[in-house]
Amino acid sequence: MAAQKINEAHEHIAKAEKCLKTSLTKWKPDFDSAASEYAKAAVAFKNAKQFEQAKDAYLKEAEYHTEDKALFHAAKALEQAGMMLKDMKRMPEAVQYIEKASVMYVENGTPDTAAMALDRAGKLMEPTNVAKAVDLYQKAASVFENEDRLRQAAELLGKSSRLLVRLRRLDEAAVSIQKEKTMYKEMENYPTCFKKTISQVLVHLHRSDFVAADKCVRESYSIPGFNVSEDCVALEQLLQGYDEQDEDQVYRICNSPLLKYMDNDYAKLAVSLKVPGGGKKKKSSTAPHGSTGGATAAEEDADYEGGLC
Repeated sequence: MAAQKINEAHEHIAKAEKCLKTSLTKWKPDFDSAASEYAKAAVAFKNAKQFEQAKDAYLKEAEYHTEDKALFHAAKALEQAGMMLKDMKRMPEAVQYIEKASVMYVENGTPDTAAMALDRAGKLMEPTNVAKAVDLYQKAASVFENEDRLRQAAELLGKSSRLLVRLRRLDEAAVSIQKEKTMYKEMENYPTCFKKTISQVLVHLHRSDFVAADKCVRESYSIPGFNVSEDCVALEQLLQGYDEQDEDQVYRICNSPLLKYMDNDYAKLAVSLKVPGGGKKKKSSTAPHGSTGGATAAEEDADYEGGLC
């Protein structure tokens, strides 16, 4: 079966080469027909599990569609070449072709297709290169945003924000979440804005920036329904506990279902949050008369040296 498919592929390649030949009566190569034959060859190679040859055939198809000014079809062929590389576990190369395809889609006037291709590329890179996946999701979000497709843009930014948290690039995560929140507010999706405020607060507290965390909550009072939501109550209690170094209160809020069952990357931020300085355990500890209490305090300070990040 495989041998038959390989022979079929080579027959299509021979036909493609014939389409490209010129003569006294045929001055111009038939790029469209050549591209079509290479597409058929690629499928035959793919069915025979000859992914390297299938990839090369798709690249030839893309080349001749480009010559014929058929950019959409050229981009599709490039994307297919990327998929062949994915099947060969060569992810970085696969993504390079998908990115090239996305540029062609934009040039062709089909930005939605470009953004979806970048999203697929991001999913391919997530298991092996999280930083590259962030870049791809951000590019896809920008394409959707330029087309005023806010829901799709916000969803892709959400993927990017979570991965930035995973990478501990918390300054960038804070900016990304704020952008998401602004989009959801514009779409009047207020309950999602409340959840984004929780994410913001957790990120800012892990950045040891209580002022920024508090500001996020204060600004959210302008969002309809926030001040009477369970999210608002929990955040006020969390900030109070953090500010007063009440370790028990912070633990109780961070381990409540509201925070504990968020997306996994944010849930991890919640359950790992510590108050600065060691909380009540430090404040309530009293050293016996004559003991070196100062040494104990210094040891506890050392435990939190370097902040929470």
